[in-house]
Amino acid sequence: MGAEELERSLLSLLGDVAGAGARVDQLHRLSGGASRETWSFDLEGGGQRQELILQRLRPGAGPSTTAVGIETEAAVLHAADEHGVPVAKVLASDDGRVLGSPGMVVERLAGETIARRLLRDDEWQRARSRLGAQVARAAAAIHAIPLEAAPGLRPTDQVAQCRALLDGLGEPHPAFELGLHWLEAHRPGPVDACVVHGDLRMGNVLVDRDGLRAVLDWELAHQGDPIEDLGWFCVRAWRFGSPLAAGGVATREALVEAYEAAAGRAVEPERLRWWEVLGTLKWGAICVLQAWGHLSGASRSVELATIGRRVCENEWDLLGLLPGGPLPTSAAVVRSSPGPVLHDRPSAAELVEAVREWVDDDVRTATEGRLAFHARVAVNALRMVERELALEPALTVAHIARLAELGCVDDRELAARIRRGDLDDRIDEVRGLVAGSVHDKLLVANPTWLLPDC
Repeated sequence: MGAEELERSLLSLLGDVAGAGARVDQLHRLSGGASRETWSFDLEGGGQRQELILQRLRPGAGPSTTAVGIETEAAVLHAADEHGVPVAKVLASDDGRVLGSPGMVVERLAGETIARRLLRDDEWQRARSRLGAQVARAAAAIHAIPLEAAPGLRPTDQVAQCRALLDGLGEPHPAFELGLHWLEAHRPGPVDACVVHGDLRMGNVLVDRDGLRAVLDWELAHQGDPIEDLGWFCVRAWRFGSPLAAGGVATREALVEAYEAAAGRAVEPERLRWWEVLGTLKWGAICVLQAWGHLSGASRSVELATIGRRVCENEWDLLGLLPGGPLPTSAAVVRSSPGPVLHDRPSAAELVEAVREWVDDDVRTATEGRLAFHARVAVNALRMVERELALEPALTVAHIARLAELGCVDDRELAARIRRGDLDDRIDEVRGLVAGSVHDKLLVANPTWLLPDC
């Protein structure tokens, strides 16, 4: 659907709001969003100008096994607004018959969502100092929404959901099997279900100079344990280099203290840790799913392709959260030094370097918005290729040797044996060897992730 057709569709959807003679102005697509498109536009009609946002599923994207439908999400947003949660108001929603794919239109609020800016730039220092407590209070308000006010939400078994997702994609990940093994053995006791946001993190909160302006992106809302939202907020991926565990803006202790004061319920440390482990594994599984969107051809995207190589970040964090002592580090890697070569210079590595420099120096700096974002992603992808060309085949040889120590020929066999419990009597050894291979994957994908508080 082109821009002009989308404008007509928006006017049709917003007819009751816009009135006769209305028009859509300044329609443009924003960056980010692996599963959805986000568009900004103004609606002029009835003597007023409204600043709005359209969120729409990517055309061609397959059905999600975890996300609620957009119409259900819109209803949850209405309920959240009525019960004191800071959110953007919903103007309309559509099942896809008008917009071409399911979507909804909400008010456009002023503020910042880009986590790296919020966590690093001096202009957001005042907001940062308030954000941890504000998110905790917002979480308490979410969990206080009566279940009958959000009838489309259902309970989920998060462990089973992650396992089914990974099985469905057919990608073996021994580190994730170790995590699933631990999660099954240490499930916390049952609690009364409540409304859970399901994706409460940096990037999904809109911040202004006073702190939290709105909680965004409710597509993973469901019924469940309220501590799930707190554990998810503490997943390392959302800290963007900050040493503060809760979203990069607060300590776990400060987050819990503010939440307990607002919610009137105690947070057990063991329950919070369980949900942080689950959240780390879950984000890794989602990264696998998003990469598969590209690999399957459903949604070809340099962003989705690159996300596939971020899976090992979550594997490393997950192994660090499991019991068993400090993670081991691999021996120094010997860079490949091939013998006589057939091809003329520039070599493959030098060609990749040249393309990366051009994208970084010319494309990225000459563009803005979505194109600039994807240019930055492309630069990161090319850096990965450069590192892989430099370090292979030594990394793969070391991985094969670790598998042999456990009597396995590949990751699929190792993952299956972990799930069956065949290696329970060697679980610490397995964790150490798996960590060695994940460490080496990170040397290519993102070596800075191996630094503390990265």
